[in-house]
Amino acid sequence: MSLGIELEVKHNVLCIRLTGELDHHTADELRLKVTDTIESNQINHILLNLEKLTFMDSSGLGVILGRYKQIKNLGGEMVVCSISPQVERLFEMSGLFKIIRLERDESFALQSLGVA
Repeated sequence: MSLGIELEVKHNVLCIRLTGELDHHTADELRLKVTDTIESNQINHILLNLEKLTFMDSSGLGVILGRYKQIKNLGGEMVVCSISPQVERLFEMSGLFKIIRLERDESFALQSLGVA
């Protein structure tokens, strides 16, 4: 299965919605698209919606961590929402929840970032 990537800019927040599998085959595509969008827009925060992400490996974790560092260097925050149980377990085991906040859904996450 492949990875579906939907990027939407809402004010200063980059909303990333992923569908399918984020692994070593698809990680570079996501990294390039997100980096390009951050650099070509006034992005301060990233909202990561993982509701339809069915699989993620260490390559996916690396891409997410890299974009976290990129947005943190700009003074922003990364928030994840609507995470599937299997991907949530991977986040917990890797310690990503220590640096990336989890919100229950996209609208609540956007409110927490100041976008109504």
